[in-house]
Amino acid sequence: MTLSTLPMLTVAPAQVVRGASILATTGGAIAQLGQRPLVVGGTHSLAAATPYLTPALADLAVATSAYGADCSEVALERLRAAVADHHADVIVGVGGGKALDAAKLLAYQTALPVVTVPTSAATCAAWTALSNVYSEEGAFLYDVPLPRCPDLLILDYDLVATAPVRTLIAGVGDAIAKWYEASVSSSTSAETLIIAAVQEARVLRDILFQKTAKALAEPGGADWRAVVDATVLLAGVIGGLGGAQCRTVAAHAVHNGLTHLPASHGTLHGEKVAYGILVQLRLEEMGPSNALAPTARRQLMAFYTALGLPRSLEELGLGEISLAEVRQAAEVACAEGSDIHHLPFVVTPDALMGAMVSTTAPELRSPAPSSSIPAEAS
Repeated sequence: MTLSTLPMLTVAPAQVVRGASILATTGGAIAQLGQRPLVVGGTHSLAAATPYLTPALADLAVATSAYGADCSEVALERLRAAVADHHADVIVGVGGGKALDAAKLLAYQTALPVVTVPTSAATCAAWTALSNVYSEEGAFLYDVPLPRCPDLLILDYDLVATAPVRTLIAGVGDAIAKWYEASVSSSTSAETLIIAAVQEARVLRDILFQKTAKALAEPGGADWRAVVDATVLLAGVIGGLGGAQCRTVAAHAVHNGLTHLPASHGTLHGEKVAYGILVQLRLEEMGPSNALAPTARRQLMAFYTALGLPRSLEELGLGEISLAEVRQAAEVACAEGSDIHHLPFVVTPDALMGAMVSTTAPELRSPAPSSSIPAEAS
């Protein structure tokens, strides 16, 4: 068996450094990876990170390049030119999910090591061996599995604390989806690491249920750090352990469909995913999958209300879109190869439209539990 055919798991970054005001002390770790870093980020995230990042890079030959609005093919072409112009030997990604996705994919395309520095707790992109690619207009196109996780992840709590609280709430919405999706797609697996990943997803859900309210009430405190660790790190652990078999399902498919509507571009990734979880549970309630879906949906509705996460298209800021636009998003979400087809029943655009417009509707009578999906799945 050749190396290229060996089954491989991309479990974790080679090194994770975390702490308050830790970024300024990591110059040596970055220098071990390269002497000519290209720092990639968004305009706002680069400005926020500069006071923290400058001391770490003081002895290195640094260049900076903004990735633009999206991790797109056009942006990546421009970034590859910046790598060549600077003769960069390491990529330092700074920002939210799209900035870090761009940095990771750029590093892969140019065969360079990559450092990820999240400026918010909105996603687990700083951890994962995956990048999502969007169009220049912000529509999701495809994802790229990468051969390894980042070489170094630096989680500076003081830097993350400068982000708007909305980003942490969105990160909770994105991270909690791990349980609702993995428990449907992978809970019947007999493989040790997938079992571990699904159970870690349950732990993640419980941490977020128990600690998010306190985290929001006391930014920077112990519960706040626990929630940041959950959204940035533990969510990544689950994907690393579970691999491709611990899949996203309908929640992320709904997100991907919504990105094709320009009206959705003012909402954050995790906000769309959080709404997508309710859509998935509504599908399970309408279909033959899970008798506990109505209970799970009620529980999440109360949790979302306390946090301010969107429970409906209206609360997502999409109350004025037409049915034709809802259908467009549903058709994208149901396209061949979509993660929505990891649900244990067939989902059509019509059924998805029905679920998308009824996330807050009264529950249906619960069907009998499916023999292939355990009743505890949600």
